Amino acid sequence: MSTSADTRPLAGKVALVAGATRATGRAIAVELGAAGATVYCTGRSTAGNRSEMDRPETIEGTADLVNRAGGEGIAVRVDHLESDQVAALIGRIDAERGRLDVLVNDVWGGDHLAEWNTPVWEHSLERGLRLLRLAIDTHIITSHHAFPLLTRHPGGLVVELTDGTTEFNSTRYRVGCVYYDLAKVSVNRLAFAWSHDLRPHGGTSVAVTPGWIRSEAMLEGFGVTEDNWRDATAAHPHFAISESPAFTGRAVAALAADPGRGRWNGLSTTSGDLAKAYGFTDTDGSRPDAWRYIVEVEEKGLPADTTGYR
Repeated sequence: MSTSADTRPLAGKVALVAGATRATGRAIAVELGAAGATVYCTGRSTAGNRSEMDRPETIEGTADLVNRAGGEGIAVRVDHLESDQVAALIGRIDAERGRLDVLVNDVWGGDHLAEWNTPVWEHSLERGLRLLRLAIDTHIITSHHAFPLLTRHPGGLVVELTDGTTEFNSTRYRVGCVYYDLAKVSVNRLAFAWSHDLRPHGGTSVAVTPGWIRSEAMLEGFGVTEDNWRDATAAHPHFAISESPAFTGRAVAALAADPGRGRWNGLSTTSGDLAKAYGFTDTDGSRPDAWRYIVEVEEKGLPADTTGYR
């Protein structure tokens, strides 16, 4: 019979999900909450103030989902490019909880700035540099302020969310956009750098990449919902390998609950790899292995067939 410790392994733990408004960040916050954690959910989109993404999801909505999952969700509006705002956030967490056990750097917000398959001289310089600031500077600023609290107690975990592993990205020019390519390579490198900073303090840093995520924007773009997402495979056959944001949420929760997570320190891994290691599944009971599928099926021009990949 499962005990409460089995079902709530993160009870008493405090997490900060930076970039928790929607998609993967929201799902990570919810899964950490389901495991019993107190989760500070930060971002720029609130009920009365949308970010430049101009989408309806809010940090209050994420905090509510965390509460409904069984955790404690706390929404705090923070622009992670503003050092004083991040410092105030960490000061608040320290004052209210006195500890930080998990930091998830998921701030992104750059899709609308990228000009896909566009050479650097034709890409807007202003938009490109803004993308880099959102994708990289936010993570560095947040880590700068959060790590003193994260390292106060041994065992702290930082997860850097990116797109593509170090190995995958090293031989591919991601979607023909230097700014996007540099952003995703850099986040993997940050996780590697943090591993060296945190090791003397008993901490762990891991870069995690989801597969083809069924985010709110992705589902809208394909004209489907999470309930009927398979309908989109008629026009986009390889969408069959896609995964829900909850899959990565469960990956991060599994890492956070693993007392032996130090073996992942400095590594770049995927939601699919972590599912194999920890035994969790996506919401439909499958274990999509999107990155292996991309290499072995999609990139080779083979017909869409997820047999053996989910």
